[in-house]
This record gives sequence, structure tokens and C-alpha cells, in this order.
Amino acid sequence: MRLWSLRPSILDRTGLVACWREGLLAQRVLTGTTVGYKRHPQLERFQAVADPLDAIGHYLLALHAEALVRGYSFDGTKVMRPDAANPGIPVTTGQLAFELTHLRAKAAVRDASWLPRLPAVALPAPSFVEMPGGIQSWERGAVDP
Repeated sequence: MRLWSLRPSILDRTGLVACWREGLLAQRVLTGTTVGYKRHPQLERFQAVADPLDAIGHYLLALHAEALVRGYSFDGTKVMRPDAANPGIPVTTGQLAFELTHLRAKAAVRDASWLPRLPAVALPAPSFVEMPGGIQSWERGAVDP
């Protein structure tokens, strides 16, 4: 599961579509309507806020908005909290940089023509608030320099 902290507008097609599907799965996990992924590290940041369903709802709405801009047909009725307020989930500069590097590597394989659209500096998705720091503890398989 990859719930990108990056602004949805920089995700390539495959990244945006996969993030939407995985965000919907995360919403199911947070409602307790699935048996898998209950302890997935990517969910920790959503579970840490006062209202996790609002947090994932806001996150999904940003993905949906980007899909509409691109002419994709994501079903917005699947978002359980379409009126969710911005949860202001903290994300570190190190995490954003890690994810941008990860996205570059993925895009180089999936769609190299997308690479020029990636920014030099990562910007957070609307549900997140950037703060100083390294790669976050919930990120698996990363080494923080």
C-alpha cells in the first residue's frame, strides 16, 4: 500500500490510479470493514489524527479532484466523508524527498515521459502539513541518512 504524501498533480497515471484504489482500501480498514491491512504502517498517520475517517476522506477528495482535472472517472460517491475538513497531518521534508525520489524511480520504468513533469522539490498533498525532519518512522524499507 502506498498512500503518497505528495501533491496528487505530480503523480503519474499509474500512481494516481493505484493511490485512489489504495486510499479506498484504507478507508475500509479505518471503518473496520476489511480483515487485511489493519496494522499497515502507512495508516499510522491517518490513525493518529482526531478523526481518521475525516482524514482519509479529505485525502481521497484531493485524489478525486486531480482525477477530474485529468478527465478520469473516479467514483466520488465512494468517499464516505465528502465534507471532510483538512486534517493537517504532519509530514516531514525528508519523507517528501524520499517519496519524490521513489516516484522518479517508478516513473522512469512506467512512463519516462512523465519525468519532466516532476518538480525539483516535493510539495505535500493538501491533507498534509510539511515540517522539518527525516524519513518518517512508518516508512518501511527506507534508510534515513
